[in-house]
Amino acid sequence: MATARKKAPVRKQALVRKQSGPPLHGIRVIDLTRVLAGPFCSMSLGDMGAEVIKVEEPGKGDDTRGWPPFAHGESTYFMSVNRNKKSLTLNMKAPEGQAILRRLIAKADVVIENFRPGTMERLGFGYDALRKLNPRLIYCSISGFGESGPESSRPGYDLIVQGESGVMDLTGFPDGPPVKVGNSIGDLVAGMSAAQGVTLALLARSKTGKGQKVEIGMLDVMASLLTYQAGLYWNAGGRPTRRGNQHPSIVPYEVFQAQDAYMTLGVANSSLWERMCGAIGRDDLAKDARFDSEAKRVTNRDALGPLLNSTFSTRPAAEWLARLDKAGVPAGRIKTVAEVCESEHLRARGMFVRLAHPKAGPVTAMGVPIRLWGTPGAAQAPAPLLGQHTDEILSGLLRIPKAKADKLRAAGVV
Repeated sequence: MATARKKAPVRKQALVRKQSGPPLHGIRVIDLTRVLAGPFCSMSLGDMGAEVIKVEEPGKGDDTRGWPPFAHGESTYFMSVNRNKKSLTLNMKAPEGQAILRRLIAKADVVIENFRPGTMERLGFGYDALRKLNPRLIYCSISGFGESGPESSRPGYDLIVQGESGVMDLTGFPDGPPVKVGNSIGDLVAGMSAAQGVTLALLARSKTGKGQKVEIGMLDVMASLLTYQAGLYWNAGGRPTRRGNQHPSIVPYEVFQAQDAYMTLGVANSSLWERMCGAIGRDDLAKDARFDSEAKRVTNRDALGPLLNSTFSTRPAAEWLARLDKAGVPAGRIKTVAEVCESEHLRARGMFVRLAHPKAGPVTAMGVPIRLWGTPGAAQAPAPLLGQHTDEILSGLLRIPKAKADKLRAAGVV
């Protein structure tokens, strides 16, 4: 019986070369966002060294602080997207709270907000007002449907945007209903795009000396993911629809059922096709005139699929994957989330990090996926407690005396 391999420890992100400081060190971000898209953006910036000050409503905080499940009273959802940040409680509607926020923004490089379009303007913190206060400011706005167009006033929720972007229409099997992507992909790709936009704007500022507005619409970002599906509609007269696990232009490129598990197979050209046929003992398929070109395999996919499934069903997935790997054919087993979270490969890559949270104790999180060899980022600090850094920011950054800070707290301003 094979002995179990000893697990490598969960550790901080591995650094491949000598560290010379993260790329966004010295950049200060005022994070006015909540829930997922905005917090994922600001966390990404914090991972790369930015100082992120998360502004939260006193006594309540980010909505997701109340979302279960909890670890020792702390939301695991909130903790997953709010590391490397400081929490400042501030009533943005109170005049004294607004004065504090203006002082913060005057000292900041970036402001990120994901309120419904028009909200920041009504509060007096729209882009036109803030660029006068700080001409070098990068102002990032994330909304569901953008700030222009006939639907700009609609609230942006991931599920709604997934449905209206065409992505759900493409997801699921032909004889079934549309299906959402398993995670909140609309929020997450909007957050990724916002982080990219902020970084590009900072690069532009280094050349021009001027800040600018970065505007992200979740629907825009999700629609952009249609790529070749939209190209098929516009340029080839096609009408993309749900295909289950099939690819519109590549066959076989889908899920097959082995004797004990589901597996994926990606055969994108005829060289791989011939190697795959040899690896699974089906050289007859390589010689079959119905399947001897990329286009023919697409045309005859309904005949080819059952033939491959009948072969794969005869042996365990591990055996097929070993054969395919030896032949250099891309293939894999469909893994559960639990299996991914225990992956030895990801563990060795430093993608599991352990952070010491003041209430929840040691918490494990995904590491930083963007690897800069010279100036790497890192997951260093856990998500903050509500208002954990309020005194530090008021006294240290803004030089507000403790007596005045106490009065602000008593009045519900902080």
